[in-house]
Amino acid sequence: MSRMVPAPDALVGKRFDVAVAKMLGISRSKAADLIDSGQARVLNRNVSRSSTLAPGETVEFDLVEEQAQPEPIANDMAVVYEDDDIVVVDKPVGVAAHASVGWTGPTVLGSLRDRGVHITSYGAAGREGIVSRLDVGTSGLMLVCKSDLAYTEMRRQFAEHEVRKTYHALVQGSLKQDKATIEAPIGRAKVSDFRFCVTPAGKPAVTHWDVLERFGHEATLVSVNLETGRTHQIRVHFSSIGHPLCGDSMYGANPVLSEALGLDRQWLHAMKLEFRHPRTRVWTTVESHYPADLARALDAMRARHAEQPAAAAVADTDLPDTSVAPSGSAGVPGSDVITESGVVSGLDGVLPAPAVAGAEPTPDVSPAPVLVD
Repeated sequence: MSRMVPAPDALVGKRFDVAVAKMLGISRSKAADLIDSGQARVLNRNVSRSSTLAPGETVEFDLVEEQAQPEPIANDMAVVYEDDDIVVVDKPVGVAAHASVGWTGPTVLGSLRDRGVHITSYGAAGREGIVSRLDVGTSGLMLVCKSDLAYTEMRRQFAEHEVRKTYHALVQGSLKQDKATIEAPIGRAKVSDFRFCVTPAGKPAVTHWDVLERFGHEATLVSVNLETGRTHQIRVHFSSIGHPLCGDSMYGANPVLSEALGLDRQWLHAMKLEFRHPRTRVWTTVESHYPADLARALDAMRARHAEQPAAAAVADTDLPDTSVAPSGSAGVPGSDVITESGVVSGLDGVLPAPAVAGAEPTPDVSPAPVLVD
C-alpha cells in the first residue's frame, strides 16, 4: 500500500523516525525499521532515521499489509444452555470473557461468534452481550446475552443482586465456622496493577460461604455465594482471613501444597447460575461439573486424608475452644459475619481470624484482613 502525506506542521523539524512514529501511531523502533527497509521515506531526498523534516516536504509510505492472524478459538468450551435470548457457557480455564489489550488467547465472545452465535450489539465495544465475567484463571458458568431485551433485563438483575451465583472453592486451612459471611471492601492493591486487597477505600463486597467438606487442618471445600461481584472477590476475601484458595499463588497459596495437588491455578469453579429468564420470567437454574484439573486435585486431597482419618479426627478433637462470649450483642444462629476488622462474629462469640495451616504467609499477603490506606 503506497501513499504520500505532506509533512504536518507540528512535525517539521522533528527527527524522521519520531515523525513517522507519530504519523502512523506506531513505536519509534517500528518506525526505524520502516525507514531502514525503505518503506518510509521523504520524496526526492535521501534521509536517515536522524534526518529532520523540512517545511513543505512530502513523506512517502510503501507499506506491506500484514495478514491478520486468526483469533484462537476455545473449541472445548461447552454450551450448557441456549435459547433465542441467552447462552450460558461452561468457560474453561485460560479463556478470557472478551478481547483486551495484551490478551492473545481465546475469548468467550470470539468462540461463540466463530460458531455462528448471534450476540446483541448492546454493551461496551468489544464486550457486547456480557453482563458478568469470570477471570481467565477461573472456570465455570458464564451468561452471554443474544437479544437486546436479554441484555437490558439481565444487566438489571445482576446490578440488583437478583442473580444467585454459586461457586465451589478449595481453601487452605480449616475454617472455624461451618457457615459464615465476609463483609469487607475491596480495591486495587498499591503493590500491583493486577492484584486487589481489602481496603477501606474499596467498594463494598459481601461473600457468603458454607462448608461442604473438611480435610483436617490442611484444606476446606466450600460453597460460596456472592452478593457483589468485585474483581477477584472470592480470592481476596479468603486470603484476607488467612485462607487463600489452593493453587492461588497471587494471593498467598502454599506452593508445596499446590504442587502436591497438581494445581497451576486457583481451585475455583462457577458451579451454578440461578436467575429469572429475561423473557419468560421463569426461574431458571443452570449447573456445571468440576473440570478435570480441579477434580484430580480434589481426589488427591481426599486421598491424602483417607490414609490417616483417625489421626485427623484426634487432631480436631484436641483443638482448644478459643471463643469468648460476645459483649453487648445477641448472636443469631447461622449468621456469622467476618468484618474488615478481622473478627468472626455470631452465636459462638468473637475470635481472631484463623491462620493458614501449613503455609508461611507471603510478604504481600497478611493472614488477617489487609487494610490499605
